Amino acid sequence: MSWLTGCVGKEEGQVMNRKAYFIFNPYAGKGLIKTHLLDIVDTLTKAGYEVTTYPTQCPKDAIQVAKEKASDCDMLVCCGGDGTLDEVVTGMMQSGVNRPIGYIPAGSTNDFANSLSLPGNMKEAAEVICTGEEFSCDIGTFNADVFVYVAAFGLFTEVSYETPQEVKNVLGHSAYIIEGMKQLSNIKSHSLRVTYGDQVIEDEFVFGMISNSSSIGGFKKLTGKHVELSDGLFEVTLIKMPRNPLEFNSIVSALLIEDINTEFMYCFKTDSLTLESLNGEEVAWTLDGEFGGNHVKTQIKNHKGLLKIIVDKEADIK
Repeated sequence: MSWLTGCVGKEEGQVMNRKAYFIFNPYAGKGLIKTHLLDIVDTLTKAGYEVTTYPTQCPKDAIQVAKEKASDCDMLVCCGGDGTLDEVVTGMMQSGVNRPIGYIPAGSTNDFANSLSLPGNMKEAAEVICTGEEFSCDIGTFNADVFVYVAAFGLFTEVSYETPQEVKNVLGHSAYIIEGMKQLSNIKSHSLRVTYGDQVIEDEFVFGMISNSSSIGGFKKLTGKHVELSDGLFEVTLIKMPRNPLEFNSIVSALLIEDINTEFMYCFKTDSLTLESLNGEEVAWTLDGEFGGNHVKTQIKNHKGLLKIIVDKEADIK
């Protein structure tokens, strides 16, 4: 059902304004939002929305703004990277009001936008918001926090939030690859107990990923070949600590060709799981590319179809 449905007054036959609160990160990607802002606002206005804009001022700013404004609008629109989307969704969930989300991707990688087949062109993405339909997408909770499409720890996961925005703007996706290579000489493992359903795994891991996306870090199929964004299940990938350089090379090769090698990885689907450090050490997590804190124990749960996000009617999304 399009969000334009119901905008026409039945009695007077006139277009009725609905309120859209537009939160954008002016520095995401290469700051291109600055040259497209007028087109986006004009597109939303012509579709019958009364638009209020807000440029984020600092990290986590969008959480508080979305929390405060969700109840005062009919739709939240955000423009930025997946981290900006994460903040807006988190704030909305904290408000207790579930509004549809319009997403205009403007980051360096835009994994979740790719999974939703959203246009990379900002004006076209704005048009999708006006003519598209709601898609009921799964969302995750991570202890008391919220994430949209991925929670991860270990190798490379610090890259996204430790890479300076200026470097991302200049190099784009290549910035993640370059910064990630710096970690190869200092691989750290985590001794964890992983519990899901009636299964318990205890092992040493260099990387873990709980996701609901067909693309992670710009790599497609890394999360599996049959990803559905609304099935109530996460795709889980846990990579074991390599015992020697040969095993490490095999793991890297599997990742580069977007394949899953079960000899070195645990891969499964689940609606919830618990990860607990066996030695009491804290594990640093990233949620949707942003720092998610250090935790000894994490409880992760899938909330089926809780996020209402607007997509192209013609997009083939599962």
